[in-house]
Amino acid sequence: MKIAVVGVGGVGGYFGGRLAQAGYDVTFVARGATLEALRTKGLRVESIKGDLHLPHVKATEKLTEEVDVVLMAVKAWQLEEATKAIASTNATVVPMQNGIDAPTILANQFANVLGGLCAIISFIVEPGHIKHPASEPTVMFGELDNTRSERAERLLEAFTKAGVNAEIPRDIHRSMWAKFLFITPLSAMGAITRVPVGAWRASSELRDLTTRALEEIVALARAQHIDLGEDAVAKTWERYDDLAPEATASLQRDIMQGKRSELEAQLGAVVRVGRQHGIATPVNAMLYHCLLPQERQASGNAGG
Repeated sequence: MKIAVVGVGGVGGYFGGRLAQAGYDVTFVARGATLEALRTKGLRVESIKGDLHLPHVKATEKLTEEVDVVLMAVKAWQLEEATKAIASTNATVVPMQNGIDAPTILANQFANVLGGLCAIISFIVEPGHIKHPASEPTVMFGELDNTRSERAERLLEAFTKAGVNAEIPRDIHRSMWAKFLFITPLSAMGAITRVPVGAWRASSELRDLTTRALEEIVALARAQHIDLGEDAVAKTWERYDDLAPEATASLQRDIMQGKRSELEAQLGAVVRVGRQHGIATPVNAMLYHCLLPQERQASGNAGG
C-alpha cells in the first residue's frame, strides 16, 4: 500500500512515521521549513510508545505520483488549501481533523472519501521533530454510508501492523460526533481559562458551564439524527476526569501562542449547526464570541 500524508505536525508526523517505520511506502507532503527538515534530517518522533528516527523519508511539496490512500493531517482551517497539493489524486482520502465538516469539504473535490478522526496528544518540537508525551494514539475511519469496504479493511490492517490502535466503527458519523462532543468543550474551556484541564475541572462553576456546553452539542447531534446515548455527557465527563491534570487541547495551545486555531471548526460549527436547526446554543456561542476577536487577529482578519 502506498500512502501520502498531508501535513507533518503532531498528527501526520506521528501516524505517518509509524506507517513508514512498519515498512509502508509513505510520502510526506509538506512545505517550507518542515519540507526542508524532512529532506535533510528525516523524521524524528519522541513517544511514550517508543521513539523513532527515519533519517531518509520521501517528502514533497505536491503529490505527483498516484497512491492508494491520502491521510489529511493538516489543521481544519488549512484543509481546503491543502487539497491543492493532491489535486489530481484518485486515492482514498481520509480526514483526520477535529470537527465534523471535513468529509463534506473533501467530498466536494474528490470521489473517494472516508469519514475519519484521530485522538493523540502530540506536538511539534521543531520542523521534522514530533513529541508524543501522553495518551494512546487512536484512529477511526469508515465509509460514509457505513458499509464495510475492502479499502477500509486494508487501511485498518496497515495501521494495526504499524502498532496503532485503529478501528472501523459501526457508524463513523456517530464516532465523529462523539469526538466533536469531547474535544469542543475541552478546547473551549482551556482556551477561555488559559489553564490545564486539572485546574478548570476543579471548579464546580466551570463544571456546570461545561455540562451545559456538552448538553447543547448532544441536542445538535440528535437534530442531525445522531444518537450519542443518554449517558453521553456523563461518559464525556469520565474522559475529562481521566485526563492528566496538565493536559491541554491543541486549540488551547494555539490560542495561547497567538496562532490561528480550529475555532471555526469546533465552536463555530456548534453555533452554525444550531442556527441551521433553530436550536439555541448560548454557552457555546458565548465561548465562541469571546475567543473570536483573537482568532480574527491571528488570521489577519480583524473585521466583520
